[in-house]
Amino acid sequence: MSYAPFDWIDDEARRRADAGLVRTLRPRPADKGPLDLAGNDYLGLSRNPEVTAAAAEAARTWGAGATGSRLVTGSTTLHAELERELADFCGFEAALVFSSGYTANLAALTALTGRDSLIVSDAGNHASIVDGCRLSRAATAVVPHADPGAVRTALAGHEGRALAVTDSVFSVDGDAAPLGVLAEVCREAGAALLVDDAHGLGVMGEGGRGALAAAGIAGGEGIVATLTLSKSLGSQGGAVLGPAPVIRHLVNSARTFIFDTGLAPAAAGGALAALRVLRREPGRAARAGAVAIELHGRLTSHGLRSVRPDAAVVALRAPSPESAVRWAADCRTAGLAVGCFRPPSVPDGISRLRLTARADLTASQIDTAVETLVATAPLPVS
Repeated sequence: MSYAPFDWIDDEARRRADAGLVRTLRPRPADKGPLDLAGNDYLGLSRNPEVTAAAAEAARTWGAGATGSRLVTGSTTLHAELERELADFCGFEAALVFSSGYTANLAALTALTGRDSLIVSDAGNHASIVDGCRLSRAATAVVPHADPGAVRTALAGHEGRALAVTDSVFSVDGDAAPLGVLAEVCREAGAALLVDDAHGLGVMGEGGRGALAAAGIAGGEGIVATLTLSKSLGSQGGAVLGPAPVIRHLVNSARTFIFDTGLAPAAAGGALAALRVLRREPGRAARAGAVAIELHGRLTSHGLRSVRPDAAVVALRAPSPESAVRWAADCRTAGLAVGCFRPPSVPDGISRLRLTARADLTASQIDTAVETLVATAPLPVS
């Protein structure tokens, strides 16, 4: 009798191929490649000489890796400096740095809730939030996208711990959550509010201080934020920001903090340098937003379908998963790299191309991007 415990994988692969949902790795070159509107380097800081020099110096000083969990040998003075400056910049009392934004979300959701808790989660939330809700063992109510009334209804009558969670800027269409209203709904219900500001930091708020600062709720009672260091700060890692008691609680109870190797020193050093560049050059934030609005306006004027962006994400709808893949491939052949979102990454099932409106794009590069996207569009455009 043959032993083939993974035969089912072939069946899954066939179904995935039939649905146009096959994903492949495509290593990018170290030298000059296609015009990049696919990555999340919103402020153009990942190759900034000051940032890369700080990352290299951190590696020389502290070594290539953190060598252990943050509670053993994985904390350095760089981590502590980064936490202090992130909290101060974003308007919170304290911060805690993690190895990724994903682990930061898992930490906050699992450590701040439990079996007797209620989590109210927006239907458009990132996969890391979805997974955190599942791991928390809390009862989870998934409510319609960007609907504070639905959050209020879900929280009504619940006794015990409750927490509402939302992206600040949704990665599919680039629209922003109604954070001010959500904060008020949570206050009325005695619930906490957790906001993933991955796509808001560096783009929204005064000088790029984030969507919570823009909404006037940063540092508020009952407010906790998560963010990533891998987008506007051009590095890698994540963080949770909130009241000092919350951060102390995470140090003692968040499994993705206690049992995970700490963020590599080079990433911490690079992120700290990028944060200091942003403080010194706040105009980068406004430029990223302006590029997003320009891309949206010019592409929609050609008949392409796009939601007006609130930050630096510009999404273009495609008629099918297959056409989205083809569109992205045609763009790459023409020298333009764009993101391609298909189910299950898109909660509404509508495939999209996603563009990153970087602050360092030139007028000529914007022209090239628009011309390429229009020329390769899968449907006739006006």
